[in-house]
Amino acid sequence: MYSIKFNSIYEIIRTGIWKYEPFRITFVTKQFVIEMKKLKPTDSELKVLQILWEKKVATVREINDLLNQSKEVGYTTTLKIMQIMLDKGILSRESSGRQHIYKAEVQQTEVQQSLLGRFIDATFKGNATALVMQALGNHDASSEELAQIKALIEEMEKGSGQRPA
Repeated sequence: MYSIKFNSIYEIIRTGIWKYEPFRITFVTKQFVIEMKKLKPTDSELKVLQILWEKKVATVREINDLLNQSKEVGYTTTLKIMQIMLDKGILSRESSGRQHIYKAEVQQTEVQQSLLGRFIDATFKGNATALVMQALGNHDASSEELAQIKALIEEMEKGSGQRPA
């Protein structure tokens, strides 16, 4: 579940966000908050989000240049993807002179949890143990990684629910 804040119902209608996901609208301190059930970014949207999570803010040109380091992507393609993400409420945009500065409106952990949950459900029938066993069986975990896993298990067994640093 992730939330997006809007200042008016008009903004919600203008974005067309209701076309993409089931949602619930609440009114909190002068803002309408839309709670979306699942976050399903496309592969292209995820690449844009990864850049924005690292850089915090960027222009279309900056994002396009970074995307082109791994695969050639046209500027207009990047612009269109980002406009769709803006309409979905995944990104926000501010004008700075003639430039538009974009920022991610969803947290990296929210997206990771949503995608991982979908992956576990689809691939392992909801069985997280099978995922962990598969991951450990296909990867030579370092002693540091194993120590982190053990620490996480110990914290979970204590019932604190907090992840170790």
